[in-house]
Amino acid sequence: MRILIITGLSGSGKSTAVRALEDEGFFCLDNLPVTLFPTFIELVDKSKERVRDVALVMDIRGRDFLKGYEKVFQEIGEEGHSVEIIFFDATDEVLIRRFSETRRRHPAQESGSVPEGIRFERELLSGLKRMATFIIDTSELNVHQLKELVIARIKGGQEARELTVHLQSFGYRFGIPLESDLVMDVRFLPNPHFVPELKEFSGLDPGVRNYVLEKPETAVFLGKLTDMLEFLLPGYRHEGKSYLTISIGCTGGRHRSVVIAEELRAFFNGQKVNLKVTHRDMEKG
Repeated sequence: MRILIITGLSGSGKSTAVRALEDEGFFCLDNLPVTLFPTFIELVDKSKERVRDVALVMDIRGRDFLKGYEKVFQEIGEEGHSVEIIFFDATDEVLIRRFSETRRRHPAQESGSVPEGIRFERELLSGLKRMATFIIDTSELNVHQLKELVIARIKGGQEARELTVHLQSFGYRFGIPLESDLVMDVRFLPNPHFVPELKEFSGLDPGVRNYVLEKPETAVFLGKLTDMLEFLLPGYRHEGKSYLTISIGCTGGRHRSVVIAEELRAFFNGQKVNLKVTHRDMEKG
């Protein structure tokens, strides 16, 4: 049988994932004690139904789940079954908001605050997260996107769903974009603002572009930045991230940051991502 262990933090979307798996024909069972795993799988294996796809939901509600699961998973694998662990996660801020919206108490703490419950749960599940076949971060996913991602993972592997990248330029004068995942400061590059014949143009102008790109330090910076991004993108995909916002900042957001963002456009066009490029402050003068 193919056995999926559905686990992760409370409020991270496990119930939504289970509904998606049920629609795909998985036999799903919630909160079964880990000690009963082998017995349950043996019964299912011998049943006349010939079930081949099973999803077992285990989390902090069953504290015994955190005792001996490594040995149990190993025994199941030795019986010839395929065991995959899908760990669902989200940022603390998102989880707190979800609990606030539903007015539920955190199952890890009978008393105490939701943030305390989240911290406690993260500690208890840290070992299981390290064992996970897939980690899915649901912080930026709605219900439909989460279902789509779960189905893509079980059918086509971890890169079945493309990563969406929002690449934007901005000016520090107007504040760092709060939605940023990565922020790169290019204020160390020579500033066309102080070149009279270039000052009034934006980074989309060929003269401004050439002024910035012809500098040796710009070439070194772009080389190191693209090397870093090539390293990071597979990791973000593995973590289940669906949306990545990269913000490139200069003083006013009109010259250097625009040039660098436009140069990165070509890099991302070769990375199998859905790309969106914007220039937030280019017209603010």
